[in-house]
Order: sequence, then structure tokens, then C-alpha cells
Amino acid sequence: ALTTSSFVPQALLILRTRNVTGISVGMYWTFTLGVALWLVYGWQMQAWPLIIANSITFALAATILITKLTVDRNTRRAQTLREARRKGLNS
Repeated sequence: ALTTSSFVPQALLILRTRNVTGISVGMYWTFTLGVALWLVYGWQMQAWPLIIANSITFALAATILITKLTVDRNTRRAQTLREARRKGLNS
């Protein structure tokens, strides 16, 4: 319960602020995949504690990962647009 719920404050903070500075995409990809594999294992074993805990953890970790990827993509797009506008004004 503690390890699963430990992601709640981080997920809420990221969703509220969209501040993903310092979040490692590689770490969250790896972690989310690991949790998904534990979820599959729990499903195969019909171990409901594993299924429930890893479903919740997967949802929270995936939320953080998707938010990180979305914010990073939007930041890159905005930066590219600013650079294009600056080049257009300087030409």
C-alpha cells in the first residue's frame, strides 16, 4: 500500500503544475514496463493483491510518463516555432 500510494503525490503535482523537470523518461519507461510485467504475472497467477497494487501503480506511473512525454513534445514544438519566427524576422 505504501509503495503504491507513494506515486499519488507525484502524479497529482505533475498534473497540477505540468512541471516535469527532473523526471527521467528512461526511468519511467523502464519502471512502467516493469510494473506492467508484474501486472501480467499477477493476472496469470490470479493473485489479486498483485493485480490490484500493480494496476494502481501502473496507472499512476503511466500518467506521469505520458504527461512528461506530452510536456516535452509541446516544449520542443514551441521552441521550434519561436526559432522559426526569429529566423523569419531576421531575414
